[in-house]
Amino acid sequence: MTETTPQNADLENAPETPEDDPILVRHAKREALIAAGENPYGHAFTYSHHIDELEAKYAGLEDGETTEDRVEVAGRIMAKRDQGKIIFMELRDATSSIQLFCRINALGEDTFAAMKDLDVGDWIGVSGCMMRTRRGQLSVAVDTYELLSKSLRPLPEKFHGLADKELRYRQRYVDLIVNPEVRDTFEKRSKIISAIRRYMEDQGFYEVETPFLHSIMGGANAKPFTTHFNALDRDYFLRIATELPLKRLLVGGFEKVFEIGRQFRNEGMDPYHNPEFTTMEAYQAFSDLEGMMELTQGFVQAAALAACGTLEVEYQGTTIDLGGQWRRASMVELVNEATGENVSFDMTREQVAAIAEAHGVHVEDAWGKGKIIAELFEECVEATLIQPTFVTDHPIEVSPLAKRKIGEDEVADRFELFISGHEYANAFNELNDPVDQAERFRAQLAAKDMGDDEAMGFDDDYVRALEYGMPPAGGVGIGIDRLTMLLTDSPTIRDVLLFPHMRDEAK
Repeated sequence: MTETTPQNADLENAPETPEDDPILVRHAKREALIAAGENPYGHAFTYSHHIDELEAKYAGLEDGETTEDRVEVAGRIMAKRDQGKIIFMELRDATSSIQLFCRINALGEDTFAAMKDLDVGDWIGVSGCMMRTRRGQLSVAVDTYELLSKSLRPLPEKFHGLADKELRYRQRYVDLIVNPEVRDTFEKRSKIISAIRRYMEDQGFYEVETPFLHSIMGGANAKPFTTHFNALDRDYFLRIATELPLKRLLVGGFEKVFEIGRQFRNEGMDPYHNPEFTTMEAYQAFSDLEGMMELTQGFVQAAALAACGTLEVEYQGTTIDLGGQWRRASMVELVNEATGENVSFDMTREQVAAIAEAHGVHVEDAWGKGKIIAELFEECVEATLIQPTFVTDHPIEVSPLAKRKIGEDEVADRFELFISGHEYANAFNELNDPVDQAERFRAQLAAKDMGDDEAMGFDDDYVRALEYGMPPAGGVGIGIDRLTMLLTDSPTIRDVLLFPHMRDEAK
């Protein structure tokens, strides 16, 4: 290892800078290092251990005990305390933090002086022997070091951290440095996605990739983002769902497929919605809604165990029990429980509309009876569903891709999973009748003509695929971001997105 020994005379001869401007001071240090022939941005450094490994290996080291065990570690300086001929530093790597014990006698005057000039935020690699101070602090007694990257901006003041939420989201890199619990959230997110992927693979599903650019808006009711495809000289939509391409694969002979990926919906932002979000969608030939309930409960529980180690999680002060058998109830049943009414699909549109208006739902002219019932559910029921609940028997009118329930023309074989007052998953007995599907698409076009800008287009190719024959199938989609919120006790979706979308920064 090469010992760093910059010439202090060059620092003294550097241009004067205002002492109260830390950024200018750091820039001056950088220029002085370069003038002295030093590289402020280092090169590869071979470390012998991560810090958490040292904590485990030397947990039994007695207070005041020293060793001859040499180690090399690398990380960012998070704190620095100068006591004359000794400097104490806190070094943090990707796993933990450790104290650096830096003595002039071990380093020599020039290297010690150079270490004095390091700043909080600098990245360094050090070599030395393991020890524990008399006060019980596990430490590396440093005898050589390398500057790996000079920090030109000071970190936020240590004891206050970075409290400004907008600044935290905009500068996530700083948020991760000064708020270690944020890193824990995103480590859990990674574990959640990995656990879902492993669970699906263990169930015999193949992971596939489908296009982001769609020529026809389909798979969900949502407002799309549009872009221009230069080579084809036409506008395309960023996908709002992966459903229709995945079901084409069932037509082609795949039995079990899933995709984890980004969706894009050009809609508003709130604590539970972001225009760019991640879902997992899965489709299984020869399955049904019952199979999708079992699958959904399985991968949610696998994610909870991977991220939290338990099926009882705390979300915003409420205990959510993800174990046991989750409740199943129809949409109409839940509406009637909440309102004290006796809503049914046997009523006329006018009767349902009157009940909805009485419970605070403004009914639009374009809405049929099914849409009104769905809005009544959203207004009166959703927020009350705290423990996991599969809400079944949705109106066909708001389920254009789901099979009709046998014997009930206005009801779809569909469920949505609600937890803590919000929807987490959506599943169907998939519609595989091409004639019925074409009629549903025409109804969507009619709704679009009446002003519903979230209605789907008519996908001729998808109807053609169904005409070749798709086996009976179940399908489910779940929002990964919302699930991560639940399993990390995060109040807003921005807390679980590394780089959430923000309004332009004020100049």
